[in-house]
Amino acid sequence: MRLMPGLCGLAASAFIAATFAVGARPSPREEIEAFNKHYLELHQKMDTAGVLALWAEDGVDLMPGEAPIIGKKAIVAWVEGVLKGIAGYKVTKEELEFHGIEVNGDWASEWATEHQVVEAPEGKPPIESYGKMALVLHREADGAWRVKQEMWNASPKP
Repeated sequence: MRLMPGLCGLAASAFIAATFAVGARPSPREEIEAFNKHYLELHQKMDTAGVLALWAEDGVDLMPGEAPIIGKKAIVAWVEGVLKGIAGYKVTKEELEFHGIEVNGDWASEWATEHQVVEAPEGKPPIESYGKMALVLHREADGAWRVKQEMWNASPKP
């Protein structure tokens, strides 16, 4: 029975450590860095539903050569249309390097450079592209960061 006080002490220590760990919240910058890591992973896996889940309901996408795409429903429809036109294509490389992370309360902005390689179907040559992107993120009522605005354009090969 001598083990009981030791086990109780160990359990209490574990509870206290867990309480402090739960109370330790990452900094806003760390939250954005985690968002960026997840955002990149979803793109690498071509998880379109996952990427679209990161958008705010009233998000705005500013794509080159397009009118502003306003609202998540419109963004989803636009992406689905693009995907229909590229059936059989597969992302084999996706790199995003984020810069200039600025956080002010529930708002954040940043920009990124992008490099993507896409394998084309039917023996066509792969497509390699470079771009840059600006993101405005907002912490929504549920506490999650979501894309409020995105602007993307092509860049020359470095």
